[in-house]
Amino acid sequence: MGIFKRKPSCHDSANASTAGGKRVALVGNPNVGKSVLFNALTGAYVAVSNYPGTSVEVSRGSTTIEGEQYEIIDTPGMYSILPITEEERVAREILLGERPDVVLHVLDARNLERMLAMTIQLVEAGLPVVLVVNIMDEAERMGLSIDIPLLQEKLGIPVIGAATAKKRGLPEIREAIASYDAGRHATFGYSRRMEGDIAAIAELLHGDYTLSKKSLALLLLQRDEEIARLVAEQEGAQAPLIAEQVKEKIFERRESFHLDLSLERKGIVKGLLAGVTAFPDKRRITFGERLSSWAVHPITGVPLLFVTLYYGLYQFVGVFGAGTLVDFLEGTLFEEYFNPWITGVVKGILPWEILQELFVGEYGVITLGLRYAVGIILPIVATFFLFFSILEDSGYFPRLALLVDRLFKKIGLTGRAVIPMVLGFGCDTMATMVTRTLETVRERIIATVLLALAIPCSAQLGVIMALLSKTPGALAVWGVCLLVIFLVIGLLSARIMPGETPMFYMELPPMRLPQFSNVMTKTYTRMQWYFMEILPLFIFASVMLWLGKVTHFFEKLVAWMEPAMATIGLPKEAAVAFIFGFFRRDYGAAGLYDLQTKGLMDGRQLVVAAVTLTLFVPCVAQFLMMKKERGTKVATILAVFISVVAFGSGYLLNKLLLVTGIL
Repeated sequence: MGIFKRKPSCHDSANASTAGGKRVALVGNPNVGKSVLFNALTGAYVAVSNYPGTSVEVSRGSTTIEGEQYEIIDTPGMYSILPITEEERVAREILLGERPDVVLHVLDARNLERMLAMTIQLVEAGLPVVLVVNIMDEAERMGLSIDIPLLQEKLGIPVIGAATAKKRGLPEIREAIASYDAGRHATFGYSRRMEGDIAAIAELLHGDYTLSKKSLALLLLQRDEEIARLVAEQEGAQAPLIAEQVKEKIFERRESFHLDLSLERKGIVKGLLAGVTAFPDKRRITFGERLSSWAVHPITGVPLLFVTLYYGLYQFVGVFGAGTLVDFLEGTLFEEYFNPWITGVVKGILPWEILQELFVGEYGVITLGLRYAVGIILPIVATFFLFFSILEDSGYFPRLALLVDRLFKKIGLTGRAVIPMVLGFGCDTMATMVTRTLETVRERIIATVLLALAIPCSAQLGVIMALLSKTPGALAVWGVCLLVIFLVIGLLSARIMPGETPMFYMELPPMRLPQFSNVMTKTYTRMQWYFMEILPLFIFASVMLWLGKVTHFFEKLVAWMEPAMATIGLPKEAAVAFIFGFFRRDYGAAGLYDLQTKGLMDGRQLVVAAVTLTLFVPCVAQFLMMKKERGTKVATILAVFISVVAFGSGYLLNKLLLVTGIL
């Protein structure tokens, strides 16, 4: 699946599909398979953009069903039509403002009783709902049976049993979209008192609304400020009377309204499920469920995490990707065959030495930039994103989020932050962008600091692993240093930054064997995004370094940095790696790789250089993303702070290693 990014205007967002046909919105809780269904419906070409005025991303694609064009919108996860988080506000805004022709409510077949409450809200709002009971395969494996036709009869809307990860139910979903009849749906009755309160407000509403008057009245009684503003705009002179009536009803039931409404909806759900679901007398626990429970329990979850990191990050990414593949591509193909051949070709075409240097010199676009990007970085990033996609498709990440939630709360984050943190090991620029999914500004800033400071990207990580694994104990010292700094800076940030850590909740999708097609699609998408970003930057960096060399500015810059290198016990040549690192972190790590092959640094110096470079100012791409997400002032302050911490840590580590003689 290819991704292109754009930032639409409000007008663009609201009218994107008018010319392209009807709209279909996918709604539901997180981790119920909405994105899998979205990908299955839309295919290869998808637009991912921020919803206007927010930092929340919304995916849009298109499909043709029975000759008619449809725009498919994958909304952020929501638990209720009454929004709490920014993601839920955006999801509801899409329902209100874009008026989809069909709303696909996707829920987890294993959690029908909990998730049907939102179905009730969508139906009573008068929205054109099709219910997709997803993950049916896992429910059946647990012995749970669901009478889909009976549930459809009770709800009065199309209901489809599906397992979208296995393509089950997709033809029925497409048929339901094409043949949707907006005139059918059930009505749900509350208690006499509740219905009286709803009617007292609903009969005063006369504006043109997307939601039904009953749904609007309930949201007003739940003190929904956005709906209150909408009603005030629509009703004009009638608005004060409605506000007074709402205020009166809220006061009358000030102690019990939300509880009463919740209990009544639970009663409606139980009535709907009577005769629909059947549980086995003795439920069979699957291996996936056992593995799920092991993954979230600290006693078994921590060892499982270490096993995953050892075989995934160290052996697969570090040893195989950064060792075997890099040795073959960079050491054999480029050094022995490609570079000598292309050098001869360029020198035969260009008679001027200065231009030869631009393409095939010490900092040549081809011999350095292309070699670093393809020979060193590409195999490491490819193996990491493959590993990441396997973990993601298996359902492990939500379990990891629950496992680390208690620790993350100590550093001002919640378990939700585990996704950008783990993604940071692939690309810190992408991970910085993903921090927008965190609930509060405080969390986003703390996560941005930790990503920029102590999370090495996969390419940098792979090269450093390859470098330090040759010196016994060096890799352990590097890892311990980063972990200590990560925890210390996190703890300090949590105490200095104002605000409280929000509550954390997350749906757990089933643990399952990853689907080959899903893993390949996700890996390809991330590789495409990363490589489209990295190759131009490497070429740009090579050109800048070439300019620096021919103008002798580069030599002066190395000379200016010599005292800083001496302070942390490194030779002056190490300044080259730090200059490289400003263009890209992985570029700098590859610079260390060259210094090691030339024998210019011993084990102690390699560790000090690796720690300092890992902590050093983030690369240009990440800094620009920080600037975009956090603002120029915050990004600049963070860059200065990170530089001070990096060189301060390098100085202390060098002194410690000299005194103790550990390496």
